[in-house]
Amino acid sequence: MSSHSQAAPSPLGVGILGSGPVTQAIHLPSLARLRDILEVRHVMDVDPGVAESVAARVGARYSTTMEELLADPDVDVVAICSPHQFHAAQVIEACRAGKKAVLCEKPFATTGEEAAAIAAVSAETGVPIIVGAMHTFDPGWLAAEAAWGDLPGQVHTVRSSIVLPPNPRFEDFATEIVGRVPAPSRGPLDDAAIRAMITGGVMGLAIHDLPLVRRFTPDFASVEVLHAETVRPFGYLISLRAGAVTVELRAAMNSTWEPAWTFEAIGDDASLSISFTPSYVHAGSATARIRRPGTTTVLGPFGHNGYEGEWRKLADIARGAGSAPSAETLIHDLEFALAIAGSAADSAASDVPAPEESLA
Repeated sequence: MSSHSQAAPSPLGVGILGSGPVTQAIHLPSLARLRDILEVRHVMDVDPGVAESVAARVGARYSTTMEELLADPDVDVVAICSPHQFHAAQVIEACRAGKKAVLCEKPFATTGEEAAAIAAVSAETGVPIIVGAMHTFDPGWLAAEAAWGDLPGQVHTVRSSIVLPPNPRFEDFATEIVGRVPAPSRGPLDDAAIRAMITGGVMGLAIHDLPLVRRFTPDFASVEVLHAETVRPFGYLISLRAGAVTVELRAAMNSTWEPAWTFEAIGDDASLSISFTPSYVHAGSATARIRRPGTTTVLGPFGHNGYEGEWRKLADIARGAGSAPSAETLIHDLEFALAIAGSAADSAASDVPAPEESLA
């Protein structure tokens, strides 16, 4: 008796807007492991040399304009990996171009108004959007979410703690970076520099964990920053209240040899502790531990982490096999991050001594 197995669907074509270090060191290696379901077909960058070099690595076409990439009929899904200020307009254009799904690097907008405009266009066009906060797609986190039971209702303290070397060290481990822009040298920590470091830290680093924090803070709209300060050479210490939950956000990017990225949610008689793989690391997932009196449940590590997880999710929703997070969820995640960034920047800057005090 012969059996007719159904042929696997052909890979979805991927177009990438922006070809900087994140594309080169994170997305291309992830997509290389998923060639049976996703295939890079078009790469865009405003620097033609970078676009050509990155496209050549994967045998894709290249261009220097968004319009050319969005007009390419071989592009089914679009990844937006450009600087933050371009995200909202590019997400909207990708939706209007009739693509099957959009992956946007975080943050997907810089204001609540931009986020609302994106949500409206996504609803109007039916094009689903996911935001690349990779921890929400990590199998270790998803396994914890499925197993934690009544934990969210009893959590009183949440902590996100990040210790990393500078990004270029990881980028260079992952691939040979072309077109990297040197980091600006840091001057004195005046009011503007402190605000920029806190805002950049929250919107660039903490934002990976803030959707996780929000799972345990039902009153997320009532954010009260208790203390905020910068950490040299780059980092932050922020403590805040979100409703009845105390939240601690800590990060330091220094010359450490051992990176660590941990997330904790502590309740009255249960706790969750997750150790995530550091940025740019592709091997293995987070490991989660759920502790209750007398028992510890260990979940993970699994075979891939959130970098691959977000692409798997995008492929599923583009094929109609899954659903994207609701627009309301994405908007609330962004509003939560913006509220923390703004209040923490105000708090940290207000602690800077005035010039005449610092000379005393």
